[in-house]
Amino acid sequence: MIAPAVPGSTDVAPGSRPRVGPYAVAVVATVLAVVSQYWLPETVPATRVVYGSLVGSLAVVYGLPILAFLLLVGVEPLRPFARSMGRASWEGLRWYGLLSVVALFVSVALVLVYEAVDPAALDLLTRPNPVVESARADPGFWIAFSFAVGALEETIFRGWLFGFWRGRPGVPWIVPAIGSSALFAGVHLYYGFTYGIASPIVYPDLFFLGLAFAAAVHYSGGNLVVVALLHGANDAASFLSLVSTPASLAVHWGIVGVGALIAVVDYAGIRPFRSPGPFAGTLAPTPPPPPYGPGPPPS
Repeated sequence: MIAPAVPGSTDVAPGSRPRVGPYAVAVVATVLAVVSQYWLPETVPATRVVYGSLVGSLAVVYGLPILAFLLLVGVEPLRPFARSMGRASWEGLRWYGLLSVVALFVSVALVLVYEAVDPAALDLLTRPNPVVESARADPGFWIAFSFAVGALEETIFRGWLFGFWRGRPGVPWIVPAIGSSALFAGVHLYYGFTYGIASPIVYPDLFFLGLAFAAAVHYSGGNLVVVALLHGANDAASFLSLVSTPASLAVHWGIVGVGALIAVVDYAGIRPFRSPGPFAGTLAPTPPPPPYGPGPPPS
């Protein structure tokens, strides 16, 4: 269990902030660990023993990045992981709902472009998702395991990759949010391998998913619990399609619908947690949530 900060603290001493150099090394190590699963087993056949098992694959894809960040960055960016659960739930749902709808419109727009330029490429989208297909033998396990994966990926991508920059002077939150979300989408190389020239239609879903979670983490003051649960639910809905497509759609779009409704209510001025607007602090610096430690609850 991560040790909590001293009650009432809102920041860490400047000298104790993780440094950019070690952080950059951890980011490179993370990218190499994640993408290694796509090329290393083919170039070094002996490694198939590791990547061919769930435990071995998890140890490389998630274990090595976590070890790199622990050793090079430390736990400071993760300390507010359970902060302000009420506000975090509100922020997580509203951003997840809002940006899921945005992603849908972007994907539809891209489909229309493909229809005009290369309609035959759209046939590639009928290919099954290889990750979902690999779970066909035991979908129940993967539905449940999705929440463990959600926790691991949110710890790495929103906890460390994005969280490292939270509260740093002169760095608007939207910049690392976009960068970490683009990286999150980019390391899912199997989308490119599966859907080929049609993959640009699919990648916006991943990018906006990452951006929604980064925004939720920022505006909640660093909470990772809620985005981990939403990430897990998003993945679980995909695996649920192996059992029941209607149930899968109901779970996914049900959560999106609740989040979109919360976004509408929030922007109408009914804000129980005094949430800022969708782009507050993106162009001009505004006082960010405390970067580390529990601190006082938001007013």
